[in-house]
Amino acid sequence: VQLQASGGGLVQAGGSLGLSCAASGRTFSDYGMGWFRQAPGKEREFVSAINWSGGTTTYADSVKGRFTISRDNAKNTVYLQMNSLKPEDTAVYYCARGKGRYLAIIRYDYDYWGQGTLVTVSS
Repeated sequence: VQLQASGGGLVQAGGSLGLSCAASGRTFSDYGMGWFRQAPGKEREFVSAINWSGGTTTYADSVKGRFTISRDNAKNTVYLQMNSLKPEDTAVYYCARGKGRYLAIIRYDYDYWGQGTLVTVSS
């Protein structure tokens, strides 16, 4: 399984950015997916997750109401739409595949990780 994240970049505070994560393999729809982020000098933290069908989602409190996770199982892709970005959202964002069909918020419940894409929000 390979996960390829894209869409990162530099944006001003208050702006928007959309991330994509394309997965290889035929069983994408059998697994929950998640997004995590890691800022310089900090631990990797949970951002958002979605279950296998896309019917259930969850968010970290810090991004709730601003970020939206979605997936297109026909395209083997999970998305993260980020609005009202803040400088504290600056981090490398990673997509990950869960170990099962349901969403998870603990990083150890994910077994495959993308390479990360850098999001920088300027003030």
